[in-house]
Parts: sequence; structure tokens; C-alpha cells
Amino acid sequence: MNRTQLKSAAPLVLYVFLMLLTMAEPSFASFESSLLMMRTKLTTIILPLLSVIGLGFAALSFFTGNPNAKQHIAYAIFGCLFGFGAQAIVDFISQTVN
Repeated sequence: MNRTQLKSAAPLVLYVFLMLLTMAEPSFASFESSLLMMRTKLTTIILPLLSVIGLGFAALSFFTGNPNAKQHIAYAIFGCLFGFGAQAIVDFISQTVN
């Protein structure tokens, strides 16, 4: 496999990985429990992981001397607030609605 083929396969691999990560476990579960499981995976695995990746990108941008590094760091901090606080935000909204 050459580099061009690897670059074209990367989005497909990422898509399959995300689908497997969010896919419900096979069971006789109701629709509501499946949605609850997806919400749990999203707020406890995917969003914090994306937040850490964003922080890594911002740090790399800062250390390489990118002129937009301050903006990247600000976006990463806001992303971390939402990524790591997602479960608290969801719980707050669900308590407010009920």
C-alpha cells in the first residue's frame, strides 16, 4: 500500500472506529436504554478524548510558533470545558426539564 491509498483509507477507518465505539451492545434492550448507553459513551469517552486531542493540537501549535496559537488554546480550553463537563451539563438539563 502506498501513501495515497493510506490517506484515502484514513477517513473510512475513523468512521468505522467511531461507529463501533458508539454501537449498542447486542441485547434485548429498549430504544430508551440504547439511547442512554450512547449518551453515556459520548459524554464519558468520546468528548473527553476529543478535548485531549484539541489540547494536544493547541500545544503543538504553540510550540511550533503558529501565529494563531492563542486562538487555538482558547478553543481547546472551551472544548475541554464542554468535553469534560458534558455529563454535568446533560444532567442539569434533564433535571431542569423534569
